[in-house]
Amino acid sequence: MSKQNKPRNPDHVRRTNMPGPDNEVIQERLKSLLTPAVFGQWAYFRSLSLRDRILSLPVMVAAVLTLLWRQVPSVCELTKTLAREDFLWSRPVHVSQQALSKRFLNFPAEFFQRVFMDLLPILRDRWAARQRPLPESVVCARKSFSGIFVVDGSTLEALFRKLQALQDVAAGTLAGKMCTVIDLATRLPEQIWFTEDAQASQPVLIIL
Repeated sequence: MSKQNKPRNPDHVRRTNMPGPDNEVIQERLKSLLTPAVFGQWAYFRSLSLRDRILSLPVMVAAVLTLLWRQVPSVCELTKTLAREDFLWSRPVHVSQQALSKRFLNFPAEFFQRVFMDLLPILRDRWAARQRPLPESVVCARKSFSGIFVVDGSTLEALFRKLQALQDVAAGTLAGKMCTVIDLATRLPEQIWFTEDAQASQPVLIIL
């Protein structure tokens, strides 16, 4: 196959875009939703004997949210963005790219999950208050079932570029599998799981 006709995975394209512009409305909405959930984890954070440091729990959550919603293309660019701007509830933070990369590698993912699960009840209440019409099929199914849930699993692909800290990982090693249970009416997650076993079974749909 010629180089011109070789299929290209868009996820592997090196992105050159700059971070998206800040938006005060979105930022205030994120702050109002997440601030109680994030700072509500302080007691648990300290119970695990994790030291307060520059890249603390609130700063890391704010950094990850900034990385996602402003589409920051790299850790290098994220380091620059965090150094020159306020981001959500955090003031500018001056750290090296190496320090931020290392923190991403060893920061417990459990904290992000705990913040998200604390946020879910608020999102469900807001969904109920909007009272948006549901598809007829969902309305009909809810007459016979107490809940309608979609279960979807995704296998995370192998790394195509490695940080120095991940050089020992064998080439082609899949990154594990995620599974999410979503309420079909609210379209909000009920539960999220992750396993490093990329061969774990993958359910598709279940109605309870």
